[in-house]
Amino acid sequence: IRTGEDGLNRLIIKDGKAWIETASCPDGICAAHKPISREGESIVCLPHKLVVQLTGDAPESDVSDLDVIIQ
Repeated sequence: IRTGEDGLNRLIIKDGKAWIETASCPDGICAAHKPISREGESIVCLPHKLVVQLTGDAPESDVSDLDVIIQ
């Protein structure tokens, strides 16, 4: 769960897939997105400034602006 001044998103990671279960954003596009499971796929919630992106490895660049990396 990511909560903050921008809102709430509940990210579920299960059985090799990731999806937004619920979100408090006005449009709910991120919660309506199909689960992602392949490298390069992403889910974006613009109102909450949230990006969930699947990568093969941890990013090698500066990760100071990321909230969390899950491997």
